Amino acid sequence: MKRPGLIAYGLLCYAFFNASFLYMAGFLLDLVVPKAINDGAPASTLIAIATNFALIFLFGFFHSLMARQWFKDWWTQLVPVEAERSTYVLQAATFLSLLMAFWKPMPAEIWSVDGPLALVAYAVFVIGLVMVLVSTFLIDHFELFGLRQIWSANLQKPMPNPTFKTPMLYKIVRHPMQLGVILVFFATPTMTAGHLFLALSMTGYVLIGLYFEERALVREFGKTYQSYQARVPMLLPNPMRLMLRGKRVA
Repeated sequence: MKRPGLIAYGLLCYAFFNASFLYMAGFLLDLVVPKAINDGAPASTLIAIATNFALIFLFGFFHSLMARQWFKDWWTQLVPVEAERSTYVLQAATFLSLLMAFWKPMPAEIWSVDGPLALVAYAVFVIGLVMVLVSTFLIDHFELFGLRQIWSANLQKPMPNPTFKTPMLYKIVRHPMQLGVILVFFATPTMTAGHLFLALSMTGYVLIGLYFEERALVREFGKTYQSYQARVPMLLPNPMRLMLRGKRVA
């Protein structure tokens, strides 16, 4: 793949992912988008569960498969190394889009709130979105989405070796991005059976993914990461620790 084509490919993958992620916000909150989580032709409960589980499984399977190092080693024999991350971003956007397009509604209400409580739900949703976005920039947004790899290749410069750092949110929990994702899936004024099914399934996938990610980080950074694990909780902030830190800062 020639350099101009590689840059265009990376930018298109990046744009596609951002478009699908923004659509997901409307999909979950049933706002603006043409098809939301509770829209679509009704189906029997068994068909809805089977279809939705298959869509979640496909998303999780390829998301996890393409993150494994042995797969990357094989895959980069077929695609340029610098395009590997952009291709990962492309598959994530593709399977997320397929999930939303073919999702079967399960409209039974679990809860529904309005007024101030609805505003709280929307606020938590926005907090989750902001956490996800900020977390990507705190580590390296453009490397995470494959653009830095492509630009470095364009400049014929090697990528720097990964370094361990814990800026801002990463001092509160080890995985603020995933915490933000969980908040996004659960924070809604109207929770239906289908929405809850998606939220619980994605939370389960996140937890399984974090188990393997933590093992990989220990292999990569050794005692440095083990010390970080001992000091900082994985997903849920420790209020006492935050209070003690606040006192030290004061």
